[in-house]
Amino acid sequence: MNPARTLATTRRVLRQLSHDRRTIALLLLVPVLLLVLLFYVFDADRRAFDGIGASLLGIFPMVTMFLVTSIATLRERTSGTLERLLSMPLGKADLIMGYALAFGLLATVQAALATATAFWLLDLTIAGSPWLLLLVALLDALLGTALGLFVSAFAASEFQVVQFMPAVIFPQILLCGLFAPRDTMQPVLEYASHVLPMSYAVDGMNQILLHADPTADLVRDLAVVAGSALLVLCLGSATLRRRTA
Repeated sequence: MNPARTLATTRRVLRQLSHDRRTIALLLLVPVLLLVLLFYVFDADRRAFDGIGASLLGIFPMVTMFLVTSIATLRERTSGTLERLLSMPLGKADLIMGYALAFGLLATVQAALATATAFWLLDLTIAGSPWLLLLVALLDALLGTALGLFVSAFAASEFQVVQFMPAVIFPQILLCGLFAPRDTMQPVLEYASHVLPMSYAVDGMNQILLHADPTADLVRDLAVVAGSALLVLCLGSATLRRRTA
């Protein structure tokens, strides 16, 4: 992997995204607005907001980064930009890491805004450190980025990208433990939840919510989410193909 080529790809993607104000608004403002809406939904029960708000602080960034990354990458594929780039002396690792860095920077800003809003505006109360909550939110956003890069290879249009939401994201939301404890689900659903990365994201948020110091379970959750993002990025690089003469 060539650092200069990777950074050049990152700058190009960020420059293109900077001209799309709607995408920037979706990335940065939607998670914040959803948290504020949730705050007023549970206005009469602050303890409920603390419990659910911490979990959703990890889910919202993953969902929005998945949507934006998959659609933006699909545009690159369908417009022929990716094919032209791969015809140049640019490695697949340089390309995929360039995209990951660009969207990762946006994910960092998004996670920071959402976390700051939850603590300083909505007064979210947790036992652990806000920095750990920010770390989990950032890893969740990076996982959404990796999933978006991966599924963009299997869609022919932006409409098809949206159709991947029920297949990739919704099952994870239903089985992550947000609506019911995972150990109370039917055995097959509980087993399925053990292999879905969002389950560990929500569990990590709950660990920070309940414990003042980092726990072994939190370290495990962070490792699973980070490892899942790295694995999906590697799978995404495998979908890139150079055209042979």
